[in-house]
Amino acid sequence: MKKKIPDFDTEDKEREFWSKADSTEYIDWSKAEKILLPNLKPSTKKYH
Repeated sequence: MKKKIPDFDTEDKEREFWSKADSTEYIDWSKAEKILLPNLKPSTKKYH
């Protein structure tokens, strides 16, 4: 059984969590599916 992904108050807290966590403890990557995003365009905005 995989660990439950915690709820995050902010994106900064989530980013900090994932920078230290091993995603394989939370997500079964063997069940992941590839997707295509043919209409995805590069962003013109910078995000911090």
